[in-house]
Amino acid sequence: MDLSDALGGEPGWPSQNNQQSSGGVWPGGQPNQPTWPGQPGGQPAWPGQQQPGQPGGQPAWPGQQQPGQPGGQPAWPGQQQPGQPGGQPAWPGQQPNPSQPSWPGQPGGGQPSQPTWPGQISQPTAPGWPSPSPGPGPAQPTAPQHSSLKVPYDLNLPNGCYDKMLITIRGTVNQNAKMFTINLTKGNDIAMHFNPRFNDQGKKTIVRNSQIGNTWGKEEREHNHFPFTQGQPFEMKIMCTNSEFKVAVNSSHILEFKHRIRDIQSIKHLVIYNDVTLTSVEIDKL
Repeated sequence: MDLSDALGGEPGWPSQNNQQSSGGVWPGGQPNQPTWPGQPGGQPAWPGQQQPGQPGGQPAWPGQQQPGQPGGQPAWPGQQQPGQPGGQPAWPGQQPNPSQPSWPGQPGGGQPSQPTWPGQISQPTAPGWPSPSPGPGPAQPTAPQHSSLKVPYDLNLPNGCYDKMLITIRGTVNQNAKMFTINLTKGNDIAMHFNPRFNDQGKKTIVRNSQIGNTWGKEEREHNHFPFTQGQPFEMKIMCTNSEFKVAVNSSHILEFKHRIRDIQSIKHLVIYNDVTLTSVEIDKL
């Protein structure tokens, strides 16, 4: 079905003198149809259309002035009628009377401007309305950034060390670093002293040792390779078992250090110092 079918098969718009085959016409055409109640001449009209011989006062589309009709007909919002006091609201984008409130986005009557309907040129917004477009203002909060941990760094281990405990240390070796040190301690004793050195008699090496009762034990210096580089970041993992500490750097296993303090739960502190910048230290259980 097209539009002409929906309208009774006759092309044309209201007030056109086209007569249908059934004799019906649009309101305002030839007077051969039943009349609207109270209308002489037999022809209905669109509201507000004056018919010959028809007295004034037919209903009108809001805002349309009728001949001989007193002012004050209801109007589409924002349309001023003759003799009608101001104060009707207006459709968006329509210029209102000076004393008339407006839809958002329409200036008038000394009212502060409001946000606009979509597609309408925006006006400065009134307080309390969201701005329709980004503008100057406080920057959006950003994700928190990792900050360096203070060195020397001392982390309390309330449960001590235990089997399958994993310590992950991330940081960067300082430029021109000579060494840095990681100690796992029990009171004043050092259960494991881990000490990478960048110039130990002309060589790079990792020294491990323990100190019990203010006495250093035997140094261990053997390892697979030296994984640290001055000025470069690293990730180091220390895994505790019931018999030893295992150390890996940058996902590569480096060495083991057998426990010299057997009561590993009494090892309560992790201490890091010398030429290193720390990013994070994490404790997990495998």
